Amino acid sequence: MSASIRVVHLTTTDMSLDWLLRPQLETFAAAGYEVIGASAAGEHVAALRAAGIRHEPVHHFTRASRPGRDLLAAVELVRLFRRLRPDIVHTHNPKPGILGRIAARLCRVPLVVNTQHGLYAQPHDRRRRRWPVYATERVAAAFGHVELVQNPEDVDTLVRTLRIPRRKVRLLGNGIDLVRFDPAAAAASRERVRAEWGIGPGELVIGAVGRLVAEKGFVEVLEACARLREAGRAVRLVIIGPTDDEKGDRLGDEVLTGRRTEAVVFTGRRDDMPDCYAAMDCFVTASWREGFPRAAMEASAMGLAIVATDIRGCRQVVCDDGNGLLVALHDVDGLTAALDRVVGDGALRRRLGAAGPAVAAAEFDQDRVVERTLDAYRLLGARRARAARRRRG
Repeated sequence: MSASIRVVHLTTTDMSLDWLLRPQLETFAAAGYEVIGASAAGEHVAALRAAGIRHEPVHHFTRASRPGRDLLAAVELVRLFRRLRPDIVHTHNPKPGILGRIAARLCRVPLVVNTQHGLYAQPHDRRRRRWPVYATERVAAAFGHVELVQNPEDVDTLVRTLRIPRRKVRLLGNGIDLVRFDPAAAAASRERVRAEWGIGPGELVIGAVGRLVAEKGFVEVLEACARLREAGRAVRLVIIGPTDDEKGDRLGDEVLTGRRTEAVVFTGRRDDMPDCYAAMDCFVTASWREGFPRAAMEASAMGLAIVATDIRGCRQVVCDDGNGLLVALHDVDGLTAALDRVVGDGALRRRLGAAGPAVAAAEFDQDRVVERTLDAYRLLGARRARAARRRRG
């Protein structure tokens, strides 16, 4: 592989480049590609540079809905691509996926790849939410060459509903580092982390991971765990994740402060996630929308019984009564009942948890995701060969 092949990975924030994509970026670089990450700059840039990943700032990117800044970001992307002259632009997240694909084609980038991490609308959503998202995605897809889709349910939507040509759409899946998320390797840290969280003797830890926003279902989880405590269950809820002030559904101080006295531990951001999972007894996610949830994959690999909402994404990680239990969306009663079953029945909890590592090994290996992405990148050579034939012809 020639180092002259330059790939720009475009995300909204540097957090996505670091936490979600860095292992893949490092692998692409090891395969001989010149890898550049582009996003709004923040505290994760240092980690990217330490890993040998060059970072280019996109100053006007924001997670919030701000049309004026989005327009400025589009102009900024055109200038960035003209300056860098990448061979491949690979976009992620909704906003970069739309603006980035269009800007890359306007700049005549030879190969434009988009990873669909999860459509922001689903077939069961109301038309007024669904069709603006579908229309925007349909237009943006016309500017790309390859759509790498994490979730098989989205493949069907893109091809059947949005009429995106099947030749452009490839199932990618999602994966994690199974060497890092090894329950045996992290087992020794369990008591240390539990002591740090103030977990008492005989208490069971229900863990949840994600940005502190409403769509992650934290309000429902908080309510369900409060009901368990009121019913006499010796449980503690530990929520791991940062605040997200740019999102309109962020959990405010009135929610977080009021819950701190109800046997809830908020840890904020953690970089020792295998140790954190080792300190948990089960895992819960009541998310409203997921593409292919990484935290649930990690929890499965770490041998935790999972309670999750029965939505696209969670269904690809959790097999009901296999490695976890699925509950209806927004159903606090059902969520409470499922958690009560798991915390109250040690045999069930152990059975569900024991199934997780095998599921992860079979379905969630990030090496397969990397290889499928590299297969897409190899289309660059074919496209250049066709262009050369046309010039000669």
